[in-house]
Amino acid sequence: MTAPARGAAGKPPGRSGRPATAARTTQPDPDNQSWASTPAVRARMQRQPTRDTAPELRLRRALHAAGLRYRVDAPPVPGLRRRADIVFGPAKVAVFVDGCFWHGCPRHGARIPHANPGYWTGKVALNRGRDADTDRQLAAAGWLSVRVWEHEDVSAAAQLVADTVRTARNAQPAA
Repeated sequence: MTAPARGAAGKPPGRSGRPATAARTTQPDPDNQSWASTPAVRARMQRQPTRDTAPELRLRRALHAAGLRYRVDAPPVPGLRRRADIVFGPAKVAVFVDGCFWHGCPRHGARIPHANPGYWTGKVALNRGRDADTDRQLAAAGWLSVRVWEHEDVSAAAQLVADTVRTARNAQPAA
């Protein structure tokens, strides 16, 4: 028996960690320049996973151990072009595990990088604005958003999510 084919990252083909509809494509750059300070920095940033990060996996394991079941990397509301890290559909709870640097954590993400400070300050501000807009859109659709920082204690974060999901389930009218 032969081993199954593996992709470049050692994963089975089609399991890159990104949805098939979100495949990265190289965009032509008319100036042939990048916003990254060096090609090595650009390559490192492109390798950053968009799902299945270590903080996400720790939280998902804790939630699963608590008996909760959920969808991963899914749009909570049809037509909303945003994806939540963990979705509890029937309870209408969307969980986002935010990285300190990328989302401007007040404790860890407040430092300004030395390379391209103007770009990164704007980038993080846009991310924070998009996060707030996502929360508003989900609330308007009747959903609860739970945002967890990557540095938070996993047990406390899992308890917060579990309590929110159970409260939301109990608040729903019986069918």
